Amino acid sequence: MSLAVNTVLQVVHYCCCATKLFPCAFLVLTVFVLARTESSGIWKILKMEMVLEGHFSLIVKSCNKGLVLDYCSVQLQSNINKQKVRRYARKQKGGKGEKLICFCVSSTSKTSFHFYQIFLYLQDFLSIIAAIGGFASAVLRAFEMSFSNSSVGSGSRTARRTFEFGRTHVVRPKGKHQATIVWLHGLGDNGSSWSQLLETLPLPNIKWICPTAPTRPVAIFGGFPCTAWFDVGDISEDAPDDVEGLDASAAHVANLLSTEPSDIKLGIGGFSMGTATALYSATSYVQGKYGNGNPYPVNLSAVVGLSGWLPCSRSLRNKIEGSHEAARRASSLPLLLCHGKVDDVVLYKHGEKSAEVLNTTGFRNLTFRTYNGLGHYTVPEEMDEVCNWLNAGLGLEGSRS
Repeated sequence: MSLAVNTVLQVVHYCCCATKLFPCAFLVLTVFVLARTESSGIWKILKMEMVLEGHFSLIVKSCNKGLVLDYCSVQLQSNINKQKVRRYARKQKGGKGEKLICFCVSSTSKTSFHFYQIFLYLQDFLSIIAAIGGFASAVLRAFEMSFSNSSVGSGSRTARRTFEFGRTHVVRPKGKHQATIVWLHGLGDNGSSWSQLLETLPLPNIKWICPTAPTRPVAIFGGFPCTAWFDVGDISEDAPDDVEGLDASAAHVANLLSTEPSDIKLGIGGFSMGTATALYSATSYVQGKYGNGNPYPVNLSAVVGLSGWLPCSRSLRNKIEGSHEAARRASSLPLLLCHGKVDDVVLYKHGEKSAEVLNTTGFRNLTFRTYNGLGHYTVPEEMDEVCNWLNAGLGLEGSRS
């Protein structure tokens, strides 16, 4: 690597040493400088965003040999292919939640040292931000509880949370409009990223609506705020369910579908936490009401869930078996669930258990697909399965018989 580039790294390193503040901004600036100044093509920015499931990710493609610095373990590994990074994300648990920054650097020792130091400062910075976020969340919750208690005299026993949903992205059908599907992103993501993928699918008769979840404190991240359809502290059958948050998100989805023409088939799909919300919406539709007792207003024709889980599963069987109409709806609602066998965020066992519970509860029209070697992301094979299933299940024009 050239002397000029190494000098840039030194400057950034020393800035971090001097200030110990905003190293994330310094790091981003460094990568962009490298991308702009390195004429040999070693550095090319691939992607920089807060990726699915709240992992902080900065992914850079290297056209030369390099080293991977892992945010959690800070291990150096010389496993970068000349043409591509073999693994774009390596998820390792560290404390509450999972944070990852993965990128490639030149294999020169000086450069590696400076990036290693910057990485350590970045780790401290993110830890401080998470701590501040958790403290602020605790203060706000205490204030809300105090406010709620002071409102009892005015006739309000409990204070309901208010949720401000983000921007909604719509992908218009390229052919005759026959179906509308609301697609729900995962924890920490937004509707825009999925709308771009869904637009490329060979489903010209489907209109896609991709909303963005509210930004709220999330227990699994120690109270750190990010986009989430509901609060979650743990993914297990025994973990408490945020029914209020689930109701609010399911109602938002139903409102988006309620304005569609009466001859259009309606569906809900999602990834990870989006799957959990979609399945909660499915169970609300089957029961004819939300968890708070309000009526569910739309009829669903299809539900798709990728790499997710079923919330509120403990009491589901009793609620459905106690109603003939609920049992009828459950048996006729088409469901497609897909899960990777090496998913290390929402473990495969949670997806398998969700499919088992739904099947034994009466969801007879359920398809469960598994993929060897698939982690917590999507692959073309999986999306092809989704396309074929939707074409056949919704009877769309041009579908294969």
